[in-house]
Amino acid sequence: MKKPLVGIIGNSYKIDNKYPAQGSGTINIEAIAEVSGALPVIIPSLPNYFTIAELLYSFDGFLFTGGRPNVHPSFYGEKATDAHGFFDIDRDQLVLPLIKACEKVGKPILGLCRGFQEFNVAFGGTLYPEIRELPGRMNHRMPPEGTLEEQFALRHEVIINKNSIFEQIFGTNKVMVNSLHGQGIKKPGKRVIIDGYANDGTPEALSIKDSIGFCLAVQWHPEWNASSDKVSKPLFQNFGENLRLPSN
Repeated sequence: MKKPLVGIIGNSYKIDNKYPAQGSGTINIEAIAEVSGALPVIIPSLPNYFTIAELLYSFDGFLFTGGRPNVHPSFYGEKATDAHGFFDIDRDQLVLPLIKACEKVGKPILGLCRGFQEFNVAFGGTLYPEIRELPGRMNHRMPPEGTLEEQFALRHEVIINKNSIFEQIFGTNKVMVNSLHGQGIKKPGKRVIIDGYANDGTPEALSIKDSIGFCLAVQWHPEWNASSDKVSKPLFQNFGENLRLPSN
């Protein structure tokens, strides 16, 4: 039986700080292959080499991953400051219209961390450049030191809205997640439903109102230990099930 093909949005980086390259974390690939049961293919964030229509035709779904660069604030009507960090304009120009196009036709898409923020911006929402500076908010950033296991360890609770798609997937309305992000949703975009919050009020899970297909995103990194984590595994399994629906 043919496996569905999932495009994993890549990130720009430099080998030895000088050689331009494109890539994605191995854990993203493992989550799609091992838990969603699909064939993972990294899509370079170089929008000049293909069209949105070509991507929609070629892939059964897309994973919008995390990444160190942030969405450029010009895409949500604000000016860049030092607090916004650094950017990957090529990725912005690729993913924002791709998210909208996938949602319109019901192509299954899943956003993680930066991908969560991209979903919001794609639908007209805005972002805080540094949520740890907001009154009453915790520091959601990745711990600067420690092993990967320590940096990706579960750090805080997320309260899931009752009767939401996420409660159906997780089977509960309280989950523990990791936390490795600096920015967060300021104003939700049009049709963006915030389905889960951290205890400090930070949005952590979203869906798109009246979407005809799987169109979900989370602020944490469920790709870590996706095959065994009791929150991550059902999320990627559900994504995989939707990739196989006849309409897709």
